[in-house]
Order: sequence, then C-alpha cells, then structure tokens
Amino acid sequence: MTPVLEARALAKTYVSGGAHVRALDGVDMTVERGEFVAIMGPSGCGKSTLLNLLAGFDRPSTGEVWLGGQRIDGLSEAALARLRRRRIGFVFQFFNLLPTLSVRENVELPLLLAGKHRRAARRTASILLDELGIAERRNTAPALLSGGQQQRVALARAMANSPDVVLADEPTGNLDSDATRAVMELLGRARGRGQTLLLVTHDARVAAAADRIVRLRDGRIVADGRLEPARSVPDLLDLGGDT
Repeated sequence: MTPVLEARALAKTYVSGGAHVRALDGVDMTVERGEFVAIMGPSGCGKSTLLNLLAGFDRPSTGEVWLGGQRIDGLSEAALARLRRRRIGFVFQFFNLLPTLSVRENVELPLLLAGKHRRAARRTASILLDELGIAERRNTAPALLSGGQQQRVALARAMANSPDVVLADEPTGNLDSDATRAVMELLGRARGRGQTLLLVTHDARVAAAADRIVRLRDGRIVADGRLEPARSVPDLLDLGGDT
C-alpha cells in the first residue's frame, strides 16, 4: 500500500544573520494511512519546520515530500493550495485565524472554498464547534477569545473538510485538561474514520495516545518507535499534571 505521507532525505537550511542554520538534516519518514504519529523533541529541533515542509507551506533545500504517491515539493503555489484545500488540514501553533471573520466564518471558510453550499458549511461548522465546547462563541471575533479558545477554533477549521491528513503543531498547548480531552476525542474520531494524524507535542500524555512517537534532535530523527496499545484518551489525561 502506498504511504499517505513520505519525507525522503528532507533537509532545510535557513540564512540568519549571514549564517546558515540547518533546521532539518536528512529526515526520512513514512506515515501509513490511518496512523497517529506524535512528533516530539526539544524546542528548536526542527519539529515545526518538518510540519511546514510536509504541508507544502515551505520548500525543502534538498529532499522530497510525497503525499499519497504524488511528489508535492515541486508543485506550484496554486497547485499546493488546491491540494491542501482537498487533502490536508493544518493547525498552526499561533492559530492564524482571520481577524475580520467570526469564529463560525473561520471554520466555514475552507468548506466554502472547496465548493460546499453555505448551509452545509454552516451545519458542519456548528457541529465541530459544539464538539469542541465553544459553540456559544460562534459569532465572536477571534481577538476576543482566549488562547485556548482560538486553538480549538483553529482545530475545527483544520478538520472541516475531513482531510486525508491532519498536521497539528501543539494543538493542546494552550488548553486545560477538559479542553484537551475534547480535542483528543475529536482527533480520535477522525482517526476512526481513517484519517491520518501527525501531531507535534511536548505533552507525554497526549503522545501516549499515538501509534508511534518520532523524536527529533538537532534536525534529525533520533528515535521512531511504535507504542503498545494505549489506554483511552480520558484515562491518559486523568493522570494528573499540567497540560
């Protein structure tokens, strides 16, 4: 079976202050359809860079990115935008919500861009916001939300089109335990539908719900291991500690 996502010898170098900084250094990774993969590692190790390259938001310096058997790192920006609209959901670390749209309109937008009727888009947005416990803020501007509420809106927007792959950068980083539970249960339902999840996290309890944990250090994969079947997400999140 063709992997849903592949990185082949992926590398990224940035120029900062005249110096070349190697953010990723020869990353090889294969993700099968329906897998839940947690990406962990210290700050600055290349986790966010890897997600951005896999989603086509940035171009690798060398190496290749493949989605469902199609190489995507050489596509035009327009082609990448069309592909993301259909097949990739992305949760940004800093939300990237459109400030001139309400919460509901932010979630509806990818559906409308994909050609869905406004009534159907509104219904899907309402369901997602309700599942994430923020339906009462549907008509609110993003700037009036807390960081945790904005995070949940960003997740609802990423999930709206039921994409093949969901890439999420610290999707529970601003959430308390109750909100984290709601987010993880939503991701669990997506996984049950066969969607593929790649989630950058610092939270070991959240990572314990994954099939695999990939660990990065200094731009390289230093461990990639499968986990034993995890307990349910609510059980994992009831172990105590900060979220």
